[in-house]
Amino acid sequence: MGNRGMEELIPLVNKLQDAFSSIGQSCHLDLPQIAVVGGQSAGKSSVLENFVGRDFLPRGSGIVTRRPLILQLIFSKTEYAEFLHCKSKKFTDFDEVRQEIEAETDRVTGTNKGISPVPINLRVYSPHVLNLTLIDLPGITKVPVGDQPPDIEYQIKDMILQFISRESSLILAVTPANMDLANSDALKLAKEVDPQGLRTIGVITKLDLMDEGTDARDVLENKLLPLRRGYIGVVNRSQKDIEGKKDIRTALAAERKFFLSHPAYRHMADRMGTPHLQKTLNQQLTNHIRESLPALRSKLQSQLLSLEKEVEEYKNFRPDDPTRKTKALLQMVQQFGVDFEKRIEGSGDQVDTLELSGGARINRIFHERFPFELVKMEFDEKDLRREISYAIKNIHGVRTGLFTPDLAFEAIVKKQVVKLKEPCLKCVDLVIQELINTVRQCTSKLSSYPRLREETERIVTTYIREREGRTKDQILLLIDIEQSYINTNHEDFIGFANAQQRSTQLNKKRAIPNQGEILVIRRGWLTINNISLMKGGSKEYWFVLTAESLSWYKDEEEKEKKYMLPLDNLKIRDVEKGFMSNKHVFAIFNTEQRNVYKDLRQIELACDSQEDVDSWKASFLRAGVYPEKDQAENEDGVQENTFSMDPQLERQVETIRNLVDSYVAIINKSIRDLMPKTIMHLMINNTKAFIHHELLAYLYSSADQSSLMEESADQAQRRDDMLRMYHALKEALNIIGDISTSTVSTPVPPPVDDTWIQSSSSHSSSRVSRRGIAHGVGRVEGPPGLATVGAATLRGPEATKRRVGLKAHVSPGASHAVSPGGSQRGQEARAVAATGPSSWSTDESGGRRPPAAPSRPTIIRPAEPSLLD
Repeated sequence: MGNRGMEELIPLVNKLQDAFSSIGQSCHLDLPQIAVVGGQSAGKSSVLENFVGRDFLPRGSGIVTRRPLILQLIFSKTEYAEFLHCKSKKFTDFDEVRQEIEAETDRVTGTNKGISPVPINLRVYSPHVLNLTLIDLPGITKVPVGDQPPDIEYQIKDMILQFISRESSLILAVTPANMDLANSDALKLAKEVDPQGLRTIGVITKLDLMDEGTDARDVLENKLLPLRRGYIGVVNRSQKDIEGKKDIRTALAAERKFFLSHPAYRHMADRMGTPHLQKTLNQQLTNHIRESLPALRSKLQSQLLSLEKEVEEYKNFRPDDPTRKTKALLQMVQQFGVDFEKRIEGSGDQVDTLELSGGARINRIFHERFPFELVKMEFDEKDLRREISYAIKNIHGVRTGLFTPDLAFEAIVKKQVVKLKEPCLKCVDLVIQELINTVRQCTSKLSSYPRLREETERIVTTYIREREGRTKDQILLLIDIEQSYINTNHEDFIGFANAQQRSTQLNKKRAIPNQGEILVIRRGWLTINNISLMKGGSKEYWFVLTAESLSWYKDEEEKEKKYMLPLDNLKIRDVEKGFMSNKHVFAIFNTEQRNVYKDLRQIELACDSQEDVDSWKASFLRAGVYPEKDQAENEDGVQENTFSMDPQLERQVETIRNLVDSYVAIINKSIRDLMPKTIMHLMINNTKAFIHHELLAYLYSSADQSSLMEESADQAQRRDDMLRMYHALKEALNIIGDISTSTVSTPVPPPVDDTWIQSSSSHSSSRVSRRGIAHGVGRVEGPPGLATVGAATLRGPEATKRRVGLKAHVSPGASHAVSPGGSQRGQEARAVAATGPSSWSTDESGGRRPPAAPSRPTIIRPAEPSLLD
């Protein structure tokens, strides 16, 4: 196995993978895929094989890789390979893998050099690899051969770009040492997708095949034609070595010997060769892993925090502890009592910000809902006057009374007191319902033990129902006490002497309530629901209710007032909720049939919940705006005419009505004060005491402890899963910390001037523009020894070195330039001739030999269509 650096990374990544697998998740490291790009027979497959450490790719001359090979390396204890197109078969002999690649290539492309963009997917399972994706791509070619289409060059380039455009791809731009580096199509393609050079590594192959007297020292030292990440030279196995079954380990030793013995490379041998290439790639993988760790750590920490609360009740209990059930029972009953008390009494810690707790809801019942129910039954003016009139007449009988009878006052008061029973009992029912809901919410933590939860709910609910009877009896007793004695000497009672005078004052006060006082009773958002679509539709405003008026503004800053509505003659009525609306609505209207706002007889105000509606109604009551049926009906203006034939009787009715009004207000004040106290003492406080002191004993007596603490299968599984995930998350965080300290990140090299690589940025725009791509860095013209590179003009031997990209000895008599007078097509022909096998020359003895590297000028294709087009 040749990749030692890979083997060092494997344990680190596997620890992470194992930790994530234990919590049922994937690691999401998204390790980079490594794409090898280069021309035909540049040594791409050999580089890839050296990296993997196995011989498994087809070999030969010409175009061998004719379909992309997507090689997925997967860590496994056993070593084998399998193809996506034949999943059922496992290959343990890698010679068979090579044969299958060749056969599958021929099945799609044919046997006559055809190509196809359809990839071959190969998975290699091995204990010596990381979970990586390696891509072997077809070599870049210029001239179609065999069954290849005429636009073979552009098809291959498009295919390569699809794979190297991904940001997480590392690009190995492979160029053989015996060709012009400035004309490297691999570097041009890499420049297109990676203009900053952050993920491109230059690889120079076939250093051992260079002509004698030439070397690539300046290139490998990144002095000539520099790249940001520089170049790495490698020596691959020859076809003879491969056919002779020379293994990779022996080939690596031979490569090492070559660099140490070569005079041009020995000083940088430690930075050359396949091991250094592997080390560089592994460092990139390490950097990528380290860059991924902060996001992984943040994700794990957030998951751990979310689990902390859920695991709190489990993490200290061991399944094999014999006292576990007893401990759990005691702890859960105690926690239930604490939770119940917090929800009722309120707590500064762990405040629920999404909905009202049981205690807050009970408070609204006491101080908003109950007073509203009292006011609804209190003001029934027309019936009250009728009853007073009948009472006076019935007491006088056949006689004509001279004085207002106090017996009529007592009879009316007692009848009004009896009416208090309904709202008082309704208040008790509402509180009981909230208590039972609170109990159910608190027992939700006992869901791990269904029988315990069921028994706890049953026992506490039964106790609440028992207290319900006691509480209602006490409430009825209070009402009976109020009936038993009418205390006309109460300090707040107006008395008979002041009744007439008070009547006049009260009437004036009703006409102009709270005159001279500007008291803000409530502020809040409401929606005016009945504005027509032609006028803008429903709108939300900021409402301010005072003792005198209802105003609304654009927003809560109260700077832009939209309207102010006086409260005179206003009433409230309920409005049915719309079929498609989720709003709760009530309306305000004028009893004198006047428009309330613009052309509206009533304003429909909408809230998000019924609780908000009740709260606003209670606020309007404080401002003197009552429900529709609670005020006298004055439609015809003859409210009392039926019972006021006698002026004296009319005065007596008015006097008693004011007396009743005064005394009933005293009773209501007393009831509003005593109801919360009675309910708190007899029901709520007693329930809290029962939970703290007696619930545990009732549980022990109601069922066997083992049956109470019997977990449901689902809950037991959930507990085990949570505990396992909790410990796995902690372990994963520890592993991330170890990786952070055991690995080192290397900085990105500084940018270099790589403008010598002419990126074909218009490659994907159109076929015509792609054919016009320049494949060089400048036009070579003029006499021998003169080259123009970019904006600089070089002369002499240095110009020759620039043309070739290699350090070489230059023959003074050699001619390198294109004739200035030559035609453009002639230059193109010479460019083709210089790059193909036909460029071999005849030596002095008449033999044929390949050109030496320094003897080949850098011939640049013109921007116009070439002969190959």
